Amino acid sequence: MIGKTDDPVGARLGPLAVLAICAGTLTAQADLSLERGTYLVEGPAACGNCHTPKGPDGPVPGMFLAGMLVEKNDAFTAIAANITPGSRVADWSDADLVRAIREGIRPDGSVIGPPMPIGLYRGLSDDDVMSIVMYLRQVPAVDNDAGMSVYNIPLPPAYGPPIESVSAPETGVTAAYGAYLAGPVAHCIECHTTFGPQGPMFDTHLGAGGFAFHGPWGTSVAPNITPTGLSGYSDQELDGMIRQGVRPDGAPMMPPMPYAELSRMTDDDLAAILLYLREMAPLPDGG
Repeated sequence: MIGKTDDPVGARLGPLAVLAICAGTLTAQADLSLERGTYLVEGPAACGNCHTPKGPDGPVPGMFLAGMLVEKNDAFTAIAANITPGSRVADWSDADLVRAIREGIRPDGSVIGPPMPIGLYRGLSDDDVMSIVMYLRQVPAVDNDAGMSVYNIPLPPAYGPPIESVSAPETGVTAAYGAYLAGPVAHCIECHTTFGPQGPMFDTHLGAGGFAFHGPWGTSVAPNITPTGLSGYSDQELDGMIRQGVRPDGAPMMPPMPYAELSRMTDDDLAAILLYLREMAPLPDGG
């Protein structure tokens, strides 16, 4: 554990409180890596799952990260923006991109709404978020206007206080690092926590599941991923479901979980996530 956080969102996450907002500022001396950025975006962070247009056969060729309609309901029409250099983000500074990702605030001061999991992205480390930005700067530019989101619900003026610097737990097969991966990086906790009127109820239903996803495939409900829901599965069976999208009985898992991206996750990172999930507080199924 690095220390305490003054982020009220992070403070609600229970086991995720291993994340810390540390004193200091984002500096050029951070240990940045295009390799790390590639792994995160194309792997567990799965940015393309929302930002890449999809057709009947999956992602549309030549449109990687070019933006798409993510969800349309009575509360909002959410458009994931084109985040290639062929979009307006090309004119944003690196600091602008970091702020948009971690704080949900664009350079013009407007707020990014759901389903972008800003509450969790606030915990992305300086090194990781800057590695992601480094990766986004070099992907092929795509000229595509995906449109603008429309919200019929009030958005907060901010998701928390301004972020100065964030450090991740030490890399390794530990529950602390697993919490970082399952939270800020892969945002598993976002989809698998029971939703209330204000969004995921991290404080009382962390990992309890119950949120229904509707799409061309039908309806899939996020299962309980606390020990209550996972106790009947071995680590090998969970690996098959997470990285291969196949249930123990051979039946395919349903969208919208990004199985293609999660298949690129390393053995150690998966082991850390499973260790964290096994140590979560057991909760009854949400819904």
